[in-house]
Amino acid sequence: MATSIAARFSRKAVASAFSGCRYVTASRSFSAEAAKTISPSSDRVKWDYRGQRKIIPLGQWVPKVAVDAYVAPNVVLAGQVTVNDGASVWNGCVLRGDLNKITVGFCSNVQERCVIHAAWSSPTGLPAETSIERFVTVGAYSLLRSCTIEPECIIGQHSILMEGSLVETHSILEAGSVVPPGRRIPTGELWAGNPARFVRALTHEETLEIPKLAVAINDLSKEHFSEFLLYSTVYLEVEKLKKSLGITI
Repeated sequence: MATSIAARFSRKAVASAFSGCRYVTASRSFSAEAAKTISPSSDRVKWDYRGQRKIIPLGQWVPKVAVDAYVAPNVVLAGQVTVNDGASVWNGCVLRGDLNKITVGFCSNVQERCVIHAAWSSPTGLPAETSIERFVTVGAYSLLRSCTIEPECIIGQHSILMEGSLVETHSILEAGSVVPPGRRIPTGELWAGNPARFVRALTHEETLEIPKLAVAINDLSKEHFSEFLLYSTVYLEVEKLKKSLGITI
């Protein structure tokens, strides 16, 4: 009797093992067939996962970037924006010239996360475009709207310049300053606060250091610039010239 019981158990074990083997074999064959039949579609969209365009034309307006200007990869330039020779616009900045012009002058720099835009018109009657002239340093996280910054100025980080405000040459705004609409910062002065108030006159040595800071940041931008391909909109002018001369390559 013990022999018959052992024989029954052995038959059950062999049957279960055989069925398990059939299941594994069937699942493997099914996965192999699925791998053969499932293939990527030829018309599948290949997405660009960078997710951001650096230059955004608006109507007839295309942002213009000089050949030796440095514009970081994740900057947004939209509409009537001009970045002149030797200027630099650093990571995360947005320059939105959809309503009026924005100009970044020679050897000026706009540092990280700044937002610059312009209104249709200024309530003060002053020019509504945003103009940053030569050798100007704009600190990180600043907001500029329809203002004018004359040559050789420093705008401290987290500063806000409202419509029609004017910063005259050889002036410095401390970090966190807020310049109300239509306010004028006279030449050679240090201002600070919310709203910005006169602190003191700058010394001659301090005014000499302002362009040196802009040049130092320009030198630093060249190291970043060397890591990227040449980037500008000069090729558009070349294409126009080729069309006018009837040149085809």
